[in-house]
Amino acid sequence: MLSSTFSIAKMFLAVSLVLGLSAPVGATQFFNRTLSVSDVEKIADVEQTPNERPWVMVDTRLSDAFNGWKLDGVIRGGHLPGAVDFSANWLKVEDVDNRQKLLAALATKGIDQSDSVLLYDANGKDAQKVAAFLRSLGYEYIYYFDINAWAADSERPLQRFANYQRIVPAIVVKQLLDGHLPESFEQADDVRIVEASWGDESESYSKGHVPTAFHINTDDIEPLSKVLPPMWMLADDSKLLEFATAHGFHLDDTVIVTGEETLAAYRVASILEYLGVKDVRILNGGTRAWTMAGFALEKQSHRPMAVKDFGSPAPIRPEVIDTLDEVQDKLKKEKDFTLVDNRSRDEFLGKTSGYTYHLKKGRIPDAVYGYAGSGDSYSLDFFRNIDGTMRNPHEFLALWEEQGIDPDYSLSFMCGSGWRAAEVYFYADVAGLKNISIFSDGWIGWSNAGLPTIRGEELPLPVRPVAAVIPSEK
Repeated sequence: MLSSTFSIAKMFLAVSLVLGLSAPVGATQFFNRTLSVSDVEKIADVEQTPNERPWVMVDTRLSDAFNGWKLDGVIRGGHLPGAVDFSANWLKVEDVDNRQKLLAALATKGIDQSDSVLLYDANGKDAQKVAAFLRSLGYEYIYYFDINAWAADSERPLQRFANYQRIVPAIVVKQLLDGHLPESFEQADDVRIVEASWGDESESYSKGHVPTAFHINTDDIEPLSKVLPPMWMLADDSKLLEFATAHGFHLDDTVIVTGEETLAAYRVASILEYLGVKDVRILNGGTRAWTMAGFALEKQSHRPMAVKDFGSPAPIRPEVIDTLDEVQDKLKKEKDFTLVDNRSRDEFLGKTSGYTYHLKKGRIPDAVYGYAGSGDSYSLDFFRNIDGTMRNPHEFLALWEEQGIDPDYSLSFMCGSGWRAAEVYFYADVAGLKNISIFSDGWIGWSNAGLPTIRGEELPLPVRPVAAVIPSEK
């Protein structure tokens, strides 16, 4: 009877923790014990590991903290060298198949039941929630570590991604709106928040957006072609400069782009980057990240105030966008150039075009498969976590290594028409890759121009993605 009562109590605790309820006294029973800094030092040094069972170190905080942001009061940002991430935030996602996604993430990250699992956080809560979930799956060897003790000593190594600050957590955006200047925004005179989506305000913006954000319709940067076949190709430079001044942008601005569909946000952000706006960032995970953080959306409409001068008569960073002619030239002449195809495997092999409005199938000769998603042309689950935030760059760089993509080469990312490629571009920049660009015209522009294409040539089955995030198509 006593044993049965204890099991019921554990089950209640597990459910409570996963749902974010207050944990009763004794919640630490989910950990075999709490580890010290010296324990973790030995675990990091494989030859001195104080346990014959293999160890895996798991960061349970928001992905933004893993990337490098100083959240929950930590003195230094970043993750333990060699750690993988499994955020407690993923347990909150309400997708009907979220449990299967969580199990897939455990497998992808090598968090096995036979391992000794070190869970760490900075707030004393995230690790307990993940521990409760692991216990419900039968994990037996779970240990806790408070990363604050490690971060407080500047001699102990922490890893953070080179440009982590470009992908902004919701809590930092909230701090800005509340009048604070969080890390990396100390030099920003005025931060502008914009919501990007396809269509007029009724499509997404009016349903709720991050407070103070004004709306940008992606048709303003890539209008629908007036001749068949239908294409949404990037506007010319003069039109893009008109777009910038009409929306009040100046090259000295600091801008955070968000939206319900993050692909649209990254697409707009890439154009602001191309034009030369000084500091362009994106809300990591978009609108969903904002609401999952517990913040309210706003329905009040805001309008930008037009300016007369952007600050430059031409795009300041033309290297961000590769034209059709430039890509052809690079493929012919540059030995250290790789055209990275960020479409689905079926699109790459020519089994589907990926778009309802484009029928041509295949790929560009010499393009290298660089992963995207397992669904339609909005799918990018090989680059996203379960909650829609940026996937751990260590993992997608490993996928590229399997495909022979050298991060030291000049890499131009492409997809159908630039949306997926723009998101991958920013993720590569966060990871610290230097010589990167976007082939904006992509497969649609190339194939409609009548240039050579190929199909077939089976590839090995791709590695299992972390999650499947498949919104509706444009």
